[in-house]
Amino acid sequence: MAVKYHRLIEQVMRTLNLQQKTASSFKNLTFRGGFDQPFVTVERDPGSGGRPIAKLLAQQLGFEFYNDRLLIEIAKSAKITKDVVEQVDEKGRNMIQDLTQSLLNPEYVSDVVYMRALIRVILTLAYKGNVVILGRGANFILPEGKGLRVRVTAPYDVRLQRAIYYETKTFEQAKETISKIEKDRRDFINQYFQKDITDPNYYDLILNTTFYNLADAAKIIERAFYRKFPQAKTSRKFW
Repeated sequence: MAVKYHRLIEQVMRTLNLQQKTASSFKNLTFRGGFDQPFVTVERDPGSGGRPIAKLLAQQLGFEFYNDRLLIEIAKSAKITKDVVEQVDEKGRNMIQDLTQSLLNPEYVSDVVYMRALIRVILTLAYKGNVVILGRGANFILPEGKGLRVRVTAPYDVRLQRAIYYETKTFEQAKETISKIEKDRRDFINQYFQKDITDPNYYDLILNTTFYNLADAAKIIERAFYRKFPQAKTSRKFW
């Protein structure tokens, strides 16, 4: 039986009130059926190691990992190029920006088109289950009881030093990069979900990676996953 994704998409879109360029609470949003297999969402601060940790976690769980692949799927869904998606990905926007860019760039995609495609793809992947989805507010879109919601972070100074060391940036370059990425992600979540990305109430696990390497961090999340979904461990061999 084909899944009626469009009904879920429209439900989320109405809850977000994207047509009016505003967002509202998800507290009244309900999902019926589906999501039979669990998923993991990972939000991350720049320099925290969230991306490689999420990728390693997916390998450990035997799940599919969606980061760049997520952008490819969004591009397909919106019928635009991946380069265009990357320009607007996880960024807040306003009406003036949308109007200006749409006039100057014929390939520019509006926030409604982008968000509709984003929601469609995330719902489709999570409905199938056995996936680790990185960022894009997935934990605010999906039913909290059906997946593990993780946030990976570290103190600012730690993340700054990692950016300098691992990305060979100067001190000023690292500060600028971290500041921009943090603002983009914070504005994105606030604009489209009216949520604070740092609020612990929206996560099952918040992991400070100051004293953990990638393997240790992934193991901690894996253990939390099996604690929330103990049935997944026994059924894993059948997936």
